[in-house]
Amino acid sequence: MNLSVQLAPKNKKGLLLANPVMTASGTFGYGTEYGHLFDIQKLGAIVCKGTTLEPRDGNPQPRIVETAGGMLNSIGLQNIGVDALIKERAPIWAKWKVPVIVNVAGRTIDDYAQVASKLDGVAGVSGIEVNISCPNVKAGGSEFGADPASAAEVTEVVRKATSLPIIIKLTPDTAEIVSIAKAVAEAGADALCLINTLKGMAIDMKTRKPLLGNGYGGLSGPAIKPVALYMVYTVSKSVEIPIVGCGGIVTGNDAIEFVMMGATAVQVGTASFMNPRASMDVLEGIQSFLQKEKIKDIHELIGVTHN
Repeated sequence: MNLSVQLAPKNKKGLLLANPVMTASGTFGYGTEYGHLFDIQKLGAIVCKGTTLEPRDGNPQPRIVETAGGMLNSIGLQNIGVDALIKERAPIWAKWKVPVIVNVAGRTIDDYAQVASKLDGVAGVSGIEVNISCPNVKAGGSEFGADPASAAEVTEVVRKATSLPIIIKLTPDTAEIVSIAKAVAEAGADALCLINTLKGMAIDMKTRKPLLGNGYGGLSGPAIKPVALYMVYTVSKSVEIPIVGCGGIVTGNDAIEFVMMGATAVQVGTASFMNPRASMDVLEGIQSFLQKEKIKDIHELIGVTHN
């Protein structure tokens, strides 16, 4: 049974995964936190939590609220900063066989360029996932991923700053998802990740105030799966680069649905909070489905709904 997938076929370095199951940024720490629970080396790839140029303390508490079919989070990109990551985490990753992809974020275009440049050539870093759902402080706080031009600009500066494969993670909070996907593909993205969280809120009826310390946050979990499937299906018909499906994946069958819609790989996120072994369960579920259906190669299922 062949489960291997290539996420950066046009990149000289490539980004070959032994299987299509990845962890989602912000839900699996730096990977080191889960090693005692199961063999994380069996996963296709690990995407570490969002990393910025300088360390961040994150948003005020509370930061997580459970919702029907998912959760709201407002972590605020709390992280150790790229320099500490390179010094403390990368040497550990360099000893692993599972590829580690660093999710990067920034407040300005230059932030993205500097972080990507610092990561270029670092042993243990196999690729970069670019979070363009961040507010652009020089554009009045609008998200970099809110329109094709700004999304393409971020992609271009990251592409120039590194030879590593780059995956652009798209926001669902836009009516121009296809145009944005095309723009970043043309700007040099090796792959796309769909989708990031949807903006949402929850209210405490006793205090009459938002439950999250920051007021609003990102909705994730099974509740957003239909939205994610639709966007993967729509975008995969419009671009020729690989797509990583993300949003509400809990089981192997969930993952297979994304693959059928056009995803080459998938990310398991919120499910890891409920079940730390969720990503491995998804992988085993994929294997079980392929065996039952007598399918020898995962590629036979990629985008079959398009036919």
